[in-house]
Amino acid sequence: MIEKKVGKGEVAFKVTHCGVCHSDVHQARNDWGNTNYPCVPGHEVVGTVTAIGEGVSKVKVGDIVGVGCMIDSCQKCEYCEADEENYCQGEKGATMTYNGPMIPNGTNTYGGYTTDLIAREEFILKVPGKLEPEYAGPIMCAGITVYSPMRHWDLKEGQTLGVAGIGGLGHMAIQIGKALGAKVTAFTRDADKEEELLEMGADKVVISKDDGQMKQAAGSLDMLINTIPVPHDLEPYINLMKPDGNIVIVGNLVKFPEFSPASLVFKRLSIVGSLIGGIKQTQEILDLCAEKDIRPAIKMIDIKDINEVFENLANGTTEGHFRHVIDMETLRNHEAVRNEDSEKIEDPIRA
Repeated sequence: MIEKKVGKGEVAFKVTHCGVCHSDVHQARNDWGNTNYPCVPGHEVVGTVTAIGEGVSKVKVGDIVGVGCMIDSCQKCEYCEADEENYCQGEKGATMTYNGPMIPNGTNTYGGYTTDLIAREEFILKVPGKLEPEYAGPIMCAGITVYSPMRHWDLKEGQTLGVAGIGGLGHMAIQIGKALGAKVTAFTRDADKEEELLEMGADKVVISKDDGQMKQAAGSLDMLINTIPVPHDLEPYINLMKPDGNIVIVGNLVKFPEFSPASLVFKRLSIVGSLIGGIKQTQEILDLCAEKDIRPAIKMIDIKDINEVFENLANGTTEGHFRHVIDMETLRNHEAVRNEDSEKIEDPIRA
């Protein structure tokens, strides 16, 4: 580990776990064309506080903490002051945990696939005691991404929430929607998932490739959280909505095929987008998951398996679990072995 002095207002922590997000794959492979190399992914970071800088009062040494998708913002604009740092309108906007140039010097940021991390106190999240650390990381990404629009567009108890695409985001949306009192309909192409989704809390499962089931579900939803990460036809999902419904896009950052706006006009529908959530809301969802016993479905992995996980995520062949979480002790162990081996090699200059 490279030693770095913990500055005023900063918190240092030993990373124990880091979730693997599909965004990590896109960013590492420059799928979005904006990657700054070298790139160290990871924005679902959890660990134990090892040091605090001058003025820090939010946490103390020994606390279990997390860092999500952001590590800085201007802290001055109207959005930051409203606890929506994710929409910061400062000169450089919010600084992402990795691949996000630091304010103000432009240095690239490096994420949680590491053993130790330092972040500003304002962006440190407290992991509740009732929440096991290995589950916290995905909540700070997948959890907040689906929770924030439910809050912003005021999902009410008794309303019907649809969830399209049941993966890392979707399986959290089902559980969180239920915790907020909604009736939840899960839309999936995979009929084999039906029993699992009902056990997870869905009130109803609709097979989206079955035209008959989709027709029966028409006009049934107050809100739809669309987590599908690839281009797809929106028309079938528009038909699912009640008047004044909201279709919230959180998954597809590429494009949608053209569709007729007639249904939007005649039902006064809104197609909207939402980006993660602010620090206050992220703490809310961590606390809610602890209180309501909501957990992401995870599979713990060794750091040496990360390339295989990336391939499976890219190819859509991941089975059995919705989120992978790296046990960072495996990275420490691999580093220790590498250091021992390097000590056995003779100095080539002296040989």
